[in-house]
Amino acid sequence: MHLAQLNVAHMSAPLDSPRLADFVASLEPVNALSDVAPGFVWRLKGGDLPTDTVQHDYGDHLLINFSVWESRETLWNFVYRSPHLPVMRRRREWFERAAVPYTVMWWIPEGHVPTLEEGMERLELLRAKGPGPGAFTFRDFYEPDGLPAQE
Repeated sequence: MHLAQLNVAHMSAPLDSPRLADFVASLEPVNALSDVAPGFVWRLKGGDLPTDTVQHDYGDHLLINFSVWESRETLWNFVYRSPHLPVMRRRREWFERAAVPYTVMWWIPEGHVPTLEEGMERLELLRAKGPGPGAFTFRDFYEPDGLPAQE
């Protein structure tokens, strides 16, 4: 099994605004870092756009990050133990306070490429019902067998 993760953020200004310039400048290096990180499997890309942001129909100011990892540990290491962390720490400079939760994880079979609709449905499931085997967070994590993680 692989770990899918989706997170959303409401931008505080348009992507091409001066307010988001530092964030936009960090996109390419952070995306390049994720693509070669140990345990990285896949991420949804934005195509030919210079910012590589995902195009969607969920609102103009909603930024989406969607990826698949080999395990909880490999995703954790990328998020919290790589040059991604300093960028993430600045998120309040660029994004509005989000509806909580704004991130969701779930297990998928190896080789499955989840759709954006699937990810948004998992986020809505988490918001509606709270954490469970089908939609969870690092804080309330579930193992591939459906049992809560033992810390």
